[in-house]
Amino acid sequence: MAAFEPNNPGYRAAAIAMFEGQPAMRTLGVVIVRLAPGEAELAMLHSSAFTQQSGFVHAGIITAGLDNACGVAAFTLMQSGADILTVEFKTTLLAPARGERFVFKAEVVKPGRTLTFCEARAFAEHEGTTTLIATMTGTLMAMLPRIAASHEPRASRG
Repeated sequence: MAAFEPNNPGYRAAAIAMFEGQPAMRTLGVVIVRLAPGEAELAMLHSSAFTQQSGFVHAGIITAGLDNACGVAAFTLMQSGADILTVEFKTTLLAPARGERFVFKAEVVKPGRTLTFCEARAFAEHEGTTTLIATMTGTLMAMLPRIAASHEPRASRG
């Protein structure tokens, strides 16, 4: 993977603050494990509260972890003052989400001023084995600060 230069020298603190501002991630117990420009690794422990009828962690929970890993990875390359939203993703579920711990690794493939494309992988750690359980491709949008509009009156068209 190509090394990326962050557009914000304070990218690390900004990415952590953005992540910590998400109550959903706290509810799921997701934490940041590693950050680098264009990369993020998140993790969460198993909770029976997040399982489906067969006892596996629900696909929606795994997708949320992957989406957030993509978002954090993309956010590390965005300019200061930007915010971020996901505009599209595709998840492929490869194996049941059975494990004691789940890891979500994402990296930026193509950064852009407004849109950034990422890829991510989810792994389950179960009885000493790590299994790839899902992949994601995602597109994230930088919500850039708007320049204040001029408040001068417009000429009438009469």
